[in-house]
Amino acid sequence: MTVHSQGAATAPQDAPHESGGPHTSGAPRRPQPTGAGRKAPSPRAARPAPPAGWLPYLLVAPAVLSMAALLLYPLAKNVVLSFQKVDRIEFIQRRAPFNGVENYTQLLGDGHFWTVVVRTFAFTAANVALVMAIGSLLGLLLNRLGKRMRLVLSMALVMAWAMPIVASVTVFQWLFDEQFGVMNWVMRTLGFSGYEQHNWFETGWSTLVIVTILVVWGSVPFVALNMYAGLTTVGAELYEAARMDGANGWQTFWQVVFPNLRPFFLITTFLEVIWVFKAFTQVYAMNRGGPDRASETLPVFAFVEGQSQGHYALAAAISVLTIVMLVVVMSFYFRLILKQEEEQ
Repeated sequence: MTVHSQGAATAPQDAPHESGGPHTSGAPRRPQPTGAGRKAPSPRAARPAPPAGWLPYLLVAPAVLSMAALLLYPLAKNVVLSFQKVDRIEFIQRRAPFNGVENYTQLLGDGHFWTVVVRTFAFTAANVALVMAIGSLLGLLLNRLGKRMRLVLSMALVMAWAMPIVASVTVFQWLFDEQFGVMNWVMRTLGFSGYEQHNWFETGWSTLVIVTILVVWGSVPFVALNMYAGLTTVGAELYEAARMDGANGWQTFWQVVFPNLRPFFLITTFLEVIWVFKAFTQVYAMNRGGPDRASETLPVFAFVEGQSQGHYALAAAISVLTIVMLVVVMSFYFRLILKQEEEQ
């Protein structure tokens, strides 16, 4: 065996003749070893170059145009309308004179508007807290149940989630009906007095409580099922380690479950705030924002001012302020989500 200066060893019968002629033996010729100063070509070098020119923009253009036509154009028209004076008379005469910021000045100086703002934020906070708490508990329960009971509970949650909003409102109106309602019968059966034809929609506060029950009932399945899906990604060894350390159920949740599912809680809370803040059908269909407009939230307030009172420009200003408030509230959650991504 001959050893070359580069440190590579070759068998004499496989080396070519010094004259450069081909090897005459019948054995197949082995490939020559790569020299020390040469590098093998990387397979990544053959990767095709990304498309250039206008092709990426053309592929995205249909989606962008659809979003602009369905969202941006109505939003822009709504903002322009909020700076005009359009009541029933102007609507019939097909006039829309500009009045500057008069609509916004009128709203910001209206005590009823600020009452509705406070009511909307309180309604949103109560619903989101209840939905996240009950949904998380049901998700933990789904993770602990057996296969059959988990299937039964999951089907019940899906059926509640899939029920149309107007149909669910009708059911709740019947449950709390003054004359034939189930809740009055339950309260009398339990021995409470004063529930003979009790009107559950007598005040705005009691109306919002019933709406809150409806919203929580319809929103909990989303949180519970997603919570269960997230729990399946938490390894069993983490629970075993927590049990070996003597952690109870509450400590296991905060030390094991919550840190691993922090992105789930942030995103789900973010979505719930948006959905509850702009909830309209449940509030309006339950009691039309009554009695005496005492259960109105911002979306219902805008609808009543625009459609019932005929103040179309003022309703547009209410909707613009609602969007601004929601964006301000959501900015805090955006920061939390971005911070979470940076930590990962």
